[in-house]
Formats: sequence, structure tokens, C-alpha cells
Amino acid sequence: MTAIAPHVSDFLRVRLPVERNASAHTRATYSHAFMLLFEFAARRLKCSPSSVELEQVDSKLVMAFLDHLERGRGNGISSRNARLAAIKSLFRYIEHRVPSAIDQVRRILAIPTKRSTSRLVGYLTREEAQAIINAPDSTATGLRDRAMLHLAVATGIRVSELVGLQLDDLVLQPQPTLTIHGKGRRERRLPLWRETATVLKRWLRVRPTGASLHLFLNDRGEPHVSGKLSPEPA
Repeated sequence: MTAIAPHVSDFLRVRLPVERNASAHTRATYSHAFMLLFEFAARRLKCSPSSVELEQVDSKLVMAFLDHLERGRGNGISSRNARLAAIKSLFRYIEHRVPSAIDQVRRILAIPTKRSTSRLVGYLTREEAQAIINAPDSTATGLRDRAMLHLAVATGIRVSELVGLQLDDLVLQPQPTLTIHGKGRRERRLPLWRETATVLKRWLRVRPTGASLHLFLNDRGEPHVSGKLSPEPA
């Protein structure tokens, strides 16, 4: 049997950040996918996650894991496909390090992604959007939430991008602008409405001071975990 743990460790610590220069978001996504995979494998094989061997993670187990994601965790097809992509990337790496596993790797790489039907995304009316923006109160937390909602409406920013914003990304003079760091290191700079700039200034006046350079902080005065509003992704 071949231990898989050293290969996973090297993949996350060397392959992604050093050789591929993958973003922190990509590394966190892959790491979470592997955590779910090895927790599932450990339950199925009745062992600890660190004891799972390379030969045990075959195409049959991976298929069972993907089925578990949809049926057990309630993940959608896009999440299922994203986690399959992470697994395939790991095994492409292993293919060049463990020649004896080539057939096993090829069977995993042959697992198809699942097709899904894209839903038409709806939209809020101006009145509905304004009602949501006006919902927070005038406390420090409310001013933060109002500023976040204003940015979301004005820029169409993703949640992960929103909570990952740094103070240096916001420029208020002479023209209010915001630099957004998107997926795949794609950056864009957007002008801000005067009203949005105003609510941001109100938040900055009450924003807790501290070591963090994040624009938005949680109720403990800290940045949101892993750049997300919730502590653990689905």
C-alpha cells in the first residue's frame, strides 16, 4: 500500500502555491474538497483520514463520494463538479509521482462532469433593492451592513470578493473608486455612486481599529473566515 497523505501535502504546499501560483481562494477550495473526500473515505473504510491509502481512493470510491455530495450533503451539480475537478487535479499530480497508479488515475480522470441546466437569474426592482439597503439600523453593525449592501447592489460584487476587500482597495478622493480582486486574479476598478461613497465613509468612521487591513470586519473586529460570510462552505 502507498500512503496518499504526503502527496496531498505536497500538492497543497508546493504544487498549487509554488508551481502553479494558485490563488488563496483556489487553495482553500481544493483543501476543503480533499477534507470532505478523506472524511468520507475514512467513514467508508472504517479508519482515520490520515490512514487512507492511495490504492483505496479508486474511481469507485470517488463516484460514491460524488453521490454522497449530492444526496447526503445536498450540494448542487456545480459544487459536485468543482470538487471532482479538484480531485482530478490531485491525481494528475500523483500520476507523475507514482507510476504504478497510472491505471487507477486514468479511471478517475475518466469520471465525467455532470451537465446542469442554468437557471435564469432574477433581479430586484429599484424599490426592493432600496428596501433591503434601508433595513440595517444606525448602529456600527448596521452601518457596516448598509455599506456592504450598497456595494453589492452598485457593483454586483461576489460575496467572497466583498468580504475580502482591503482598505487600500477603496479610494474616496478625488473620484470614489473600488478595486475588486476577482477569481483567477482578475482585477477590475469600478467607479462608485456618490451615495455609496457616503455610506462607506460613515462605516469607516465607526470601523474598529486594529491589525486587520480588511475593509469589512465581523462583530469581533476580525475579517471573515476564509473570505466568506459563513464559517464553513457547503
